[in-house]
Amino acid sequence: MAISINNMYPGINNVLNNSSEVNKVKLENNLQNINSDTESEELLEACKDFEQYFVEQVMKEFTKSLDEFNNNTYMQYFGDNLISEYAETVTESGNLGMAEMLYESIKSKGYNIPTSNE
Repeated sequence: MAISINNMYPGINNVLNNSSEVNKVKLENNLQNINSDTESEELLEACKDFEQYFVEQVMKEFTKSLDEFNNNTYMQYFGDNLISEYAETVTESGNLGMAEMLYESIKSKGYNIPTSNE
């Protein structure tokens, strides 16, 4: 007798695959809170959140073309979490550099972003 995780936990897909939505909401909240009183660390964190969300979306589109990813039951349930973790790792490594470039671009446009030392 085969046991299906779908039969045991019908809503598990919604619970496990919502990491992207959580990251999106976090990004939106950080972007809404940026203003002239935003400190440098907060701005850099918002830029990192944007980079992570961007990398996550690119990776999701890429994995749509991978049969190994789409035909695997575990990846169907846990794939979004895996992609989210990979995106976070890429962002935290700083190797892509998108967050830093965005941060420097915003600062160079003349926004008066105080540092925490001021």
